This record gives sequence, C-alpha cells and structure tokens, in this order.
Amino acid sequence: MALLAGLLLEGSSQMRGSLAWVTHSAQVLKTANRSLQHLQQAESGQRGFTLTRNPEFAEAVEAEIISARRAASDLVALTADNPVQNARARQIRVLVAERSQSLEEIADKARAGDFTGAQAATATGRGRYLMQLVDARIGDLLNEERALSISRMATVERRLNSIRWLVMIGIPLTVVTIALMAAALIRRIRQPVDEMMTVMGQLGAGDRSARVVAAMHSSEFERLANGYNAMADELEHAVADQVDSQERLRIANFELSKNTEVLRERGEVIELLGGMAHRMQAARTDEELASIIRVFVPRVLPEIPGALYAHNNSRNLLVPIAAWGGLDVSSTGFAPDQCWALRRGQSHFVVEPGSDIVCAHAASQGGEEAHHYHCEPLLAGGEVIGVLYLKGVVGTENRFRLTVLTENIASALVNHRLQRGLREQTIRDPLTGLFNRRYMEEALALEIARASRSGSPLSLVMCDVDHFKRFNDEFGHEAGDAVLQAVSAEMRSRFRDGDVVCRFGGEEFTIIAPGTSAATLAHRVEAVRQGISELLVQQGGRTLGSTTMSFGIATWEEAMERDGSTLIKAADAALYRAKREGRNRVLLDARSEAIAA
Repeated sequence: MALLAGLLLEGSSQMRGSLAWVTHSAQVLKTANRSLQHLQQAESGQRGFTLTRNPEFAEAVEAEIISARRAASDLVALTADNPVQNARARQIRVLVAERSQSLEEIADKARAGDFTGAQAATATGRGRYLMQLVDARIGDLLNEERALSISRMATVERRLNSIRWLVMIGIPLTVVTIALMAAALIRRIRQPVDEMMTVMGQLGAGDRSARVVAAMHSSEFERLANGYNAMADELEHAVADQVDSQERLRIANFELSKNTEVLRERGEVIELLGGMAHRMQAARTDEELASIIRVFVPRVLPEIPGALYAHNNSRNLLVPIAAWGGLDVSSTGFAPDQCWALRRGQSHFVVEPGSDIVCAHAASQGGEEAHHYHCEPLLAGGEVIGVLYLKGVVGTENRFRLTVLTENIASALVNHRLQRGLREQTIRDPLTGLFNRRYMEEALALEIARASRSGSPLSLVMCDVDHFKRFNDEFGHEAGDAVLQAVSAEMRSRFRDGDVVCRFGGEEFTIIAPGTSAATLAHRVEAVRQGISELLVQQGGRTLGSTTMSFGIATWEEAMERDGSTLIKAADAALYRAKREGRNRVLLDARSEAIAA
C-alpha cells in the first residue's frame, strides 16, 4: 500500500507539473495576443491622428506603444524555459520595438504639424510590412504553444493511464474500496480532460466560440478551464479587434486615396492656370486677352458658359471682353451698381428662384439665366477691375478652381491695363494728347506698305501754327501751350477716325490720311483750316486772340521712299510754299496740283 501510495503520489506530482505547464502555455498565448492587440491599437490611433488631425487619436498612441513593448518583454521572460519559443519571442520583441519606433516618429511629425510628411511615411508601406512580420511571428509562436499545450495534455493523459494500469496490475489484491476510489478518480480526471481536448480541437479547427462549459469536478481543472476560456475570449477579442483595425485601415486608405486624387486634380488645374496666366501676361491687345480667356476658362470650368467684363474707368461701365460656351451678351455693358457681387465685394450667386437677390444685369437678360448664375468680383487694392459672370451653378468641387481663376484673371487685367497705359505714354504727346513723331513714323511706314499692296491712295498733311512765336513772346510759354492744345482738339474733332493726327514737333503737326487723294483731302483740310481760324483761344482768364494755320498736302507714289521720308519732304515743301504765299491757306505739292488740274 505504501508503494502504491508512493507511486500514486509521484504520478499526481507529475500530473500537477504537466498541468502547470498547460497553464503556463495559456499565459504565453495571452501575453502574445496582448502585445499584438496593443500594437494594433497604437497603429490605429496613429493613422486616425494623421488622417483626421484629431488630437484625441494621438492621446492613446504612447500608452499603447508602452503596453505593447511591456507585453513583448513579458513574453520573452515567459518563454525563457523554451529556447525555440524564446528565440521567437525575442524576434517579436525586436519587431515590436521597431514598429513602435516608426509609429512614434510618424506621431512626432504629426504633432509637429507635418501631416504631409506623416502621411508620406505612412504611405511607404513599411509599417504594414512590419505588422505583417509581427503577426506572422506571433502566429508561429501561438501555433507552437498550442501544440505544446496539446502535447502536455496528452502527457497528462498518458500518466493517468500509467497510474490506472499500475493500480490494476500492481495491486490485484487491493480492497475493492480502493479500486472503486481509483476508478472514480480516473473517471473524474478523464471527463474534464476529454472535454478540454474536444474544445481545443474545435478551437484548432477554427471555431473561436468553443468554450469549456462542463463541470470539471476539480479545482485544478476548473482553473485550467477558466484559464483556457479566458485565453479563448482574449483571442476572439483580438481577432475582432484585428478585423476592426483592418476595416479602419481600409477606410483610412480610401480617404487617403481620395485626398490624393483631389490633390492631383488641383495640381492639373494649377498647371493649366499657370499656362493661362503666362499667356495673359504676354498679351498685348484686348483681342489677344479675349482669345486667351475664351480658350482657357472653359477648360478650367467645363460646361459652364460665362463672360468676362472689365471696368471702363472713363465710362464707369463694365464692358464685355470675352464670352464662351455660346453665351450671348450685350456689347453695351452695365454699371457697377447693377451687380451685387461688386456692391458687396464678394461672390454673389443664385442657385434657384427666390434663393437670393438677382443682379440687375442678370435680370435684364431674362430667362433661366436670372435664376441660375454666379458673379465673382475682380478687385485689386479695393478698386473694381471687372467681374466674372457664369451662367449656372458653381459646385463645391469647382470653388477652388474659381478662386484661383479669378485671382489670375484679376492680376492679368491689372497688368494689361498698366501695359496699355505705358504704351499710350510712349506713343502720345503729353501736351496735346495726339500721337507723337515716333508713332507717326511707324504708322506711316505701315500705311505705305498697305497702300503699295492694295493700290489705294495715301496722302499726308504737314501743317503748323502761323506766327506761333508771337504767342510765346507776348503771353508766355503757357499761352503757347494753350494754343497748341486748342488747335490739336480742333483737328482731332474734324478729321476722320481713320486719319492719324500727330504732333511732328514744336508747333508742327502731321496728318496721315489713308485711302484719300490730295485733291479730295484738300476739301477736308480747308474745313479744318476754317474752323481753326475761327477759334478764340483763352488762357488764365484772358483771350489770346485768333490763330491760323498753314497746310501742305502730298500723295504717296511708288517712286517715293518706303520709309515715308520723300512723302514728308513733299508735304513739307507744300507747307513752306503756303507760308511764302501769305499763310493761312491749304496748298498741294506740285505733282498733286498737276494731277488735280
């Protein structure tokens, strides 16, 4: 009996040791799953913070990283008795540390406000690769630990069988009571072991809901069953968290892809607007500017007809420069106070009837245009530059395009206005407002080339103010300036729009008259001479008296120089002949007189 008791005690001790190892395996499984779960929570918090910029996501990242590292270190300590598992645990600890460091670096960038850098670091895929390595290593460790747990349970069963055979063969004469007690003990042990083996088999087959629910009839088996159930619960939660994390990562990747597409579209728009701005800055005429607007605006805002109006300071009107998309606009324009966008200094639009006040210029067009339109003011330094009128509704997705477009157009209009002003300064005489000699020479060369190609006549008038020195000597140079301004205004009002009236220098003037012979032009010049002789020039509250002018006319011929110098000399000769013959008269050059006669 003593020997039997000793053997039974030894078997019980070995069985207790085996059960302790099974419990130890459950603790290893629990710790490994906890490390993976904390790391996934840290990754989810970091991605949420990077994508949404919500600081609430960043608060738990550091705590989850610390917990993941601590669990990885605990896993190394728990597997110290198993060199193979310990090597895997050390690899897991290294991978967890490396992924934690990358998450901390990305989180630091995001906290510093460098969300673009954080998103770029996230998009490299390095984090996903590390997580896959962690998941794979933990999976290997868990599989090995489950195998060890099953092996240890099998060892328990074998030892129990050994005890049973020892009792049955070694003590045939043992009292029936002891045999019955031993049989009862075996049955009480076998039942929970079979139950746990069945549940573990179900778990291994993929049924994560499998739990030990039968009565164990033993505190050790009860603890083991509770430990197994707790491990299975954590495993199920870990898997559920992993699925949830993957879904959140999928949503975050979708948002990132969508944002990337928006940035790509904006980049294309900015590139398109850059080309448009470059061309608008190089435009020299209103027609060139209008052509650029008609080509590029429909590409920036497709399927939205519209028109660009520029502010005419002298008339205080918004006049149309360009229209696109088949929109028909009135050439007369409209006053600034007829547009609510200009009155308010900000965008004004109507998306449906009655949603807002309708601008007077839109209401005057009638139809659907008054119920669906958008006006965008073009302002520079508080000054009205123009307005961009769009027939239709500008959606939210086009607001960025419209904002950048209006900035480019406003800048181009200001630059175009400045260039036009500078050009006027270079070709206009500042005193009289007439074209200067430089412009006269360029225009004359162009008109000669045109007359040579078409065969149409081209005449030139040279004239000056009679006794102009008298005004300067008697009344001063300011009086002389007043005389020049008065005769310039008279000539500008009496000559045709196609005639080019220029100040040649001093009191001399030149008129280029395309398409007119000298004889025909003489009648028009005579009317100008008569009108000037009837002027009474006043300056500083005093009357300077009347003034007269002498005129010489010549017509260009093929034998003359192409630069116009010969034509100018011919008209100048006729002018000096008019001076010699008494002034205040109109004379043709000798050849023109012969042709007229």
